[in-house]
Amino acid sequence: MNVHLGPLLFFWPRQQVEDFYRAALETPCQRIYLGETVCPKRRELKTGDWLALAQALTAAGKEVVLSTLTLIQAPAELSIIKKLCEQGELQIEANDLGAVQLAHEHGLPFVGGPALNVYNLDTLRILLDKGMTTWVPPVELSRDWLLRIHRAAEAAGVRDRFQLEVFGYGHLPLAWSARCFTARAENRPKDECELVCIKYPGGLRANTQEGQPAFNLNGIQTQSGYCYNLINDRDGMAGWVDAVRISAHSPACLEWIARFKAPNGKPWPLASRYCNGYWNQLPGMEWLPAPASIEA
Repeated sequence: MNVHLGPLLFFWPRQQVEDFYRAALETPCQRIYLGETVCPKRRELKTGDWLALAQALTAAGKEVVLSTLTLIQAPAELSIIKKLCEQGELQIEANDLGAVQLAHEHGLPFVGGPALNVYNLDTLRILLDKGMTTWVPPVELSRDWLLRIHRAAEAAGVRDRFQLEVFGYGHLPLAWSARCFTARAENRPKDECELVCIKYPGGLRANTQEGQPAFNLNGIQTQSGYCYNLINDRDGMAGWVDAVRISAHSPACLEWIARFKAPNGKPWPLASRYCNGYWNQLPGMEWLPAPASIEA
């Protein structure tokens, strides 16, 4: 099973981004996703910079995919995706149906990102016909739900047309809004945010009144409060999941690439509190330490 490094969801200074991806070259991840998926105002690296970084990582032996914005609100944002499609060499990760259509028009294969609402075989087949080569399911789908789609795709003879990549580690991207929660937390209007999210390189935690992490706020994106972790669920993925995604959210996340790549054995000892509820058909913030049995 391959391990992929997902796009950076947070806003970091340019030098920190470059250092992070330089370190990622030393990991056993097969594929690296690059690009801004959350807010178009984040421009420490512009489109040309992402393309140059992609070329450097490709030359170093990594497979690179260019990720696109999830919430498209202006023609200028569509034009950025069009520019990514026009480069014609690297796949894009389409996180909006507008990006799907642009990739299809340019004859460019694409990854169907987790923000696309794909919950059944019929929708999956539409995207395959548009040129999708990898499917990253919505993060709320359980293992049993995905297994049913996997088996349906096998029965329909289309399972060999795509890789199945499961979000395996990181703060789950749950929702996007026209409002910026980080700016609001600092009493700033969105249009005058002054990019305050760069002050929160790992997001801004929102707790319940009892002090339990409920959400992680990242600009216009709402994430899970707990870090999602399927390290001890790998045995149940054998034979049908092609890749696991490690979400790029801190330099320390690179250590998890080798951990997920290591041979399965006894459960990985975990000192921190994580969540894996969605995978196990439980409320998302729940944590099931031992893997549940697979549906027969």
